[in-house]
Amino acid sequence: MNKRVIVITGPTATGKTALSVALAEALSGEIISADSMQIYKGMDIGTAKVTPGEARGIPHHMVDIAEPEESFSVSRWVDMAAAACEDIFARGKTPIIAGGTGLYIDSLLSGRDFAAAPDVDEALREKLSLEYDSIGGEAFREKLRLVDPERAEKLHPSDKKRLTRAMEVYLLTGETISAHDRRTRALPKRYESLRVALTYKNRDTLYERIDRRVDLMVEQGLFAEVEELLRRGLAEGSTAMQAIGYKEAAAYFAGHLSREEAIEKIKQESRRYAKRQLTWLRRDSALHWIYRDGALSPEDHLDELLALWSK
Repeated sequence: MNKRVIVITGPTATGKTALSVALAEALSGEIISADSMQIYKGMDIGTAKVTPGEARGIPHHMVDIAEPEESFSVSRWVDMAAAACEDIFARGKTPIIAGGTGLYIDSLLSGRDFAAAPDVDEALREKLSLEYDSIGGEAFREKLRLVDPERAEKLHPSDKKRLTRAMEVYLLTGETISAHDRRTRALPKRYESLRVALTYKNRDTLYERIDRRVDLMVEQGLFAEVEELLRRGLAEGSTAMQAIGYKEAAAYFAGHLSREEAIEKIKQESRRYAKRQLTWLRRDSALHWIYRDGALSPEDHLDELLALWSK
């Protein structure tokens, strides 16, 4: 395999965008956004979507590719992102995968086969959701245990989304998610990669950066952005509106939170999300960590990254 990509990941507010643009300029690369919410049109401020000024002319793929009303699957993202990578390779350039959605990145690199995990069957999903609500999580998990004891053992009874999805996949394909995962782990990797994760040496510094970013988003018009989405008819319970920043602002407009409470909730959920991102990333022993401090800009780590790439 001679197709090699660079991944720049890490928790939110660590400078991934700035470093990926600098790297693309140095390597004649193009960027593929690995952010599960930047795919949606009209969701710019709350997702920290790259601006034209920040992009500095570097093409960014997988941004603004879906309407907020759409339900967008991992398999669909991987198909489109892989096609973008192949196009970039064909033009003699380097794909740079930049973003914090670990599941998207891992699925793209692994060559995972989604054939046995079909896209959502809305009618069946609704039926299973109602069944879960009717019999409860414990009983539903026991029902799943009859066909997929391995997955049932891993899931908490309150994890409605994954329990119903596991049952949905089995009913649609006849193969359990556990069997599917074992089979796809044996597949060859789609791409070789250099994987780099940014974070801060001090966790408090990361959290301060997150809080400042939220304040900036509010100043830039986050609440107006959410209000416009709601005005257009986007349902408060839609997938897109579950994004951090959007869910809390929507709760403000619904009268469930004050504006100040919504802002504080956004900060709190963003910090929790960063913690979950770090937990996910630390499972990958091949990651090269770049530990930032407040004195250096993301671009100051460019030489370090280029040295890693040239090895």
